[in-house]
Amino acid sequence: MYGTARRHRHAAFSAAVVAALLTLTACAGDTDGDDGTTSGGPSTVSPSPSTSAAPSPSAGATDSPSGTTDDDGSTSVPPFPANTDPDTAEPSAGAALTVTDVRVGRHDGFDRVVFELGGTGTPGWRVEYVPEAIEDGKGDVIDVDGDGTLQVMISGSGYPMDTGVAEYAGPNPLRVAETDEVEEVVLRGVFEGNTQAFIGTDEVSPFRVYALTDPTRVVVEVRNDDT
Repeated sequence: MYGTARRHRHAAFSAAVVAALLTLTACAGDTDGDDGTTSGGPSTVSPSPSTSAAPSPSAGATDSPSGTTDDDGSTSVPPFPANTDPDTAEPSAGAALTVTDVRVGRHDGFDRVVFELGGTGTPGWRVEYVPEAIEDGKGDVIDVDGDGTLQVMISGSGYPMDTGVAEYAGPNPLRVAETDEVEEVVLRGVFEGNTQAFIGTDEVSPFRVYALTDPTRVVVEVRNDDT
């Protein structure tokens, strides 16, 4: 009798423990938000398949337009032109931006240069090949590696003291050994609302320019016709 009662109490206790564990496990699977994250444990929500869409530019070290990294969908990537004509865009009214980072990356068929900016408004630009690199406002000739020189003028720029944003303080000139077309990037200063930079290229190749947001970026891509 005593042994039978003890076995019954033991079985009842085990069942209670199992029920409690099942309740805790179910609670751990509850999501805190739309991103599928959970509070206090790994998510049990299966990710929904992504829908196909037109290629959109994105951010990060390589800032891929394929949408594989930081796909913000802010703009469509323009096609590469069949020529090397200047590319221009107007800034928003009252834009006050400072270049905070410069990145260079090699991609299939082109090299990419990204100018990240902080401040207010959206940037404009004028990007074009020039016979030589001449510093705006001073007239000094700047030594830039490469057989081609792309001048990048980012309009809507302001001095750090006016924008309240710390300017880029990384390597300058910036060189990346793995690139095919871009030899180096030389960032100069701000003059009359424009940030000036030069991209030294292996040859005078077609290029495209577009802007991204979150964070604000101006992207310059130089086509590599040898791939």
